[in-house]
Amino acid sequence: MNTTQPKFKHSPKPAQNRPHSMPTAARLTVLSLLCFIASNASLPAAEVVKLWPGGRAPGDTLQLAAEADTSEPGKGLVAGRPIIRLGNVSQPEIHYYAAPADKANGTCIVICPGGGHRILAWDLEGTEVAEWLNGLGISAAVLKYRVPARTENPRYTAAVQDAQRALSLVRSRASQWKIDANKIGILGFSAGGETAALATILPERLYPKADQTDDVAWKPNFAVLIYPAYLVNKTGTQLQEHVKVDSQTPPIFFAHAANDSVLPHSSVLLWLELKKHKVPSELHIYSQGGHGYGLRATELPVTGWPAACAAWLKTEKWID
Repeated sequence: MNTTQPKFKHSPKPAQNRPHSMPTAARLTVLSLLCFIASNASLPAAEVVKLWPGGRAPGDTLQLAAEADTSEPGKGLVAGRPIIRLGNVSQPEIHYYAAPADKANGTCIVICPGGGHRILAWDLEGTEVAEWLNGLGISAAVLKYRVPARTENPRYTAAVQDAQRALSLVRSRASQWKIDANKIGILGFSAGGETAALATILPERLYPKADQTDDVAWKPNFAVLIYPAYLVNKTGTQLQEHVKVDSQTPPIFFAHAANDSVLPHSSVLLWLELKKHKVPSELHIYSQGGHGYGLRATELPVTGWPAACAAWLKTEKWID
C-alpha cells in the first residue's frame, strides 16, 4: 500500500441561454455549447473519467434535478462573452486533456472551477484554463466536483473530497498518461480556490478509502490559487481555524485583486503563513479587477496573471 505523500520538488528549509423550446434537463444549452466549442477549438477531445466507483461518492444520497447549464441568456457575461454555469452535479468526473506530445513536459494540473459551491464556471474557470495549460505543455484534468454543497458545516466537504480523490486518480494514472507522479499540481478559482487550497494543506482525507485508488497519495506537489475564497473569517483578520500550514506544505502561487468582493486577505494571510514556514510561494495583488474574470483578457492588468503564473512555474521548475 502506497500511502506515502509525494516528494516535493522543493524541500523547504527546516525552522463552466437556454432557448425556451429546450427541455430544462438539457445538460448544456445550444448557445452555451456553441460558445464552448468556439472558445475551446484547439482542445483535444477530453478523456472523461468518473471519480468514484459506481459514479457517486460514498455516502452521497442527495437527489438532484438533471445536471444543466443554469446561465440565463444575455446575463452574467464575462469579458463580453457568456459562460457555462453548470449546476446539479451528482456524478463527479475529471475531464482529462493531454498536453500535445511535442510540448508535453510531464506536469499535470487538476483544475477546480469556482462558483460559490452552487455551480461550476465550467468554461471560464475550467476548459479555457485547460487550453492555456496545454499550450504550456501541461496536461490538465478539469474537475467536475459536486454542486451544490451537500452540507453547510463545513460547506467545502464534498468539493474537497472530490479534489483529493481526483489527485489520487491522476497520480495513479501517471504511467498510462505519461505524466510525472511528482509533478502533479492543483489550480482553483474562488470556491474552487478554497477547494484547491484545502486539498493542498489538510492533513487527512475527508472520506474513508473507497478502493485501491485511495492507496495513492493525494497531496499535490504545488498549487495555484486565483482569487481563492473563504480561507479567512468574515472580517479578514485571520485565517480560518482549519487553514494551517507547515514547512512541508507545497509551494503556492496566488493572484487576487485588492478590490475583490471576495477578500484578498485569503491570499495575503495564507502567503504570510507560508513565508513564515519558509515555503517558496509567490503573491500578486492587483489594485483593480474585481472577481470572476478567469483568464479572459480585459484592459486591467489583473488579467495578465497567467503570464506571471507561467513565469513562476518555469522558475520553480514545474515546466521547462
